[in-house]
Amino acid sequence: MGETEERAPWRLRFVVLAILSAAAVTLYITNLWLTDRFTETTRNRAELRLALYSGNVVSELQRNSVVPLLLAQDPAMIGALNSGDFSQSSQRLISFRDEIGAAALLLLDASGRAVAATDRNLIGTQHRTAPYFVEATRANDTVFSVVQQETGAKQFTYSRKIMSDRELIGVIVVEADLKKFESAWAGIADAVLVTDSEGTIILATEPRWRGRTVQDALTTQSVPSAIARALQATTDWSLTMPDAYILGEAVMRSDARVPFQGWRISSFTAYTSVRERVNGVLALEIMGFALLLTAAFYRMGRRAQTRSRMLQRESAELRLLNQRLQREIAERKRAEKNLEVAEQTIEQSSKLAALGEMSASVSHELNQPLAAMKTYLAGARLLLQRKRPAEALSSFQRIDDLIERMGAITRQLKSYARKGGEAFEPLDVRAAVSSALAMMEPQLKSRRVAITRTMPAEPVMVMADKLRLEQVLINLFRNALDATKGVADPQIDLILSAGDEAALSVRDNGHGIEDLENLFAPFYTTKQAGDGTGLGLAISSGIVTDFGGRLTARNSPEGGAVFEVRLPILDQTVRAAE
Repeated sequence: MGETEERAPWRLRFVVLAILSAAAVTLYITNLWLTDRFTETTRNRAELRLALYSGNVVSELQRNSVVPLLLAQDPAMIGALNSGDFSQSSQRLISFRDEIGAAALLLLDASGRAVAATDRNLIGTQHRTAPYFVEATRANDTVFSVVQQETGAKQFTYSRKIMSDRELIGVIVVEADLKKFESAWAGIADAVLVTDSEGTIILATEPRWRGRTVQDALTTQSVPSAIARALQATTDWSLTMPDAYILGEAVMRSDARVPFQGWRISSFTAYTSVRERVNGVLALEIMGFALLLTAAFYRMGRRAQTRSRMLQRESAELRLLNQRLQREIAERKRAEKNLEVAEQTIEQSSKLAALGEMSASVSHELNQPLAAMKTYLAGARLLLQRKRPAEALSSFQRIDDLIERMGAITRQLKSYARKGGEAFEPLDVRAAVSSALAMMEPQLKSRRVAITRTMPAEPVMVMADKLRLEQVLINLFRNALDATKGVADPQIDLILSAGDEAALSVRDNGHGIEDLENLFAPFYTTKQAGDGTGLGLAISSGIVTDFGGRLTARNSPEGGAVFEVRLPILDQTVRAAE
């Protein structure tokens, strides 16, 4: 024990030294690898941006180069120069400028005087010595000129002479808007410049660079701008040599060729993004190694405390465990007694609930045939009084069918406690609907209800118990009749469709359903006391579920309620086997 404690300080020192050595090696290798990788990524992105910028400049120049040719052939311009009437010429040039996106348009007569311009302040000014006028009068094609303005900015123009009857009558000048690219480039961290074939800067994000060479521009003191952000980069922790220095700061230079008169475009990207990304990874690594050191110190410090508390904890845990076992034994005994009493109570309650549900079901299901029998007996009595025994015999036959149905209902109630398919058979839903409507004939005749049936021409076959399916349909028809009692023009729509499932919709134009959530709950009813038990929809839902389908209800947007019975369609192979 003592020897182990003497080795602990040396072991701790060895672990700390190993962690520090691993941290130094890892940070050095990570810095070199990530710096090279992120530098290459940044350079590739800068070159991609330069290619995009070069394409934009060339596209703008090409778009403006065709304008002088078109305007030199414009009849309105030629007519104005011949007649000397330039009242509409400036407005026409303004409309052309808005369409093509040029910086400015200028119309000069044969003497070089501005007769029309998008900038009306230039009308009347003399441009006889301007390069775009002199070169245009000497050439037969469109000429490109770069003019140095007083502000130091460059003016990029395309000009072409206008001929009439082989005589010079004027010159049309189109100024390309390349200054907008300077504004767009100034919104990024890179410094961007464009040089002509002589190496003179003609476009730059830094205004003081224009008119200088690149070497002179790199030593020019600039005001804080987008360039200032590009200058604040260093190559700390890196052996990568910078491409250039601006005001003593290292930057990454990228060059690309502009396919126009020997122009070139260059960008100077700061190492800030590279350094920030590398430093972010290095900070995570340093944090990881710091956590390892912390964990090592913490573990060594906690080991001594753990040993001293182990025996006390074990004795306390044993006492608590003994007390807990005694309490659990007592609780188990009480729980077993309570469970035995609860099982007896549940068994008795289940018997009473089953007996009440069966009696209520018998009462509910037999009320409909009894009501129909009463109606048929009254009709038969009236027919016998009128000496029409043949028709009375038909009523007696229907009464006999109802008695058979009542017997089937009572026999079926005996099997409610089990689920079986011995009474299932293939049947046509259309026939079940017709049979249910026949059962409801007395109730339908007692009221004026418009019933519409939309049935497919082909049989809609399902696997179900015929008697129980008719029981569901009769209950839905009866609820629809009851729902339309207070309606002026009662109507019930029966719609049967067949797809992946057989869907039968029973829709009425009553007042709808107030409580859809509890609609299928047992003993829930909206009828007056004595008119219903509240078990019809609950029983019907259970029957449809036994058939493998579902019974749903919703309120129609047009008013009333819609009950829908969905049953699986009987497969053709199953029907053939049946």
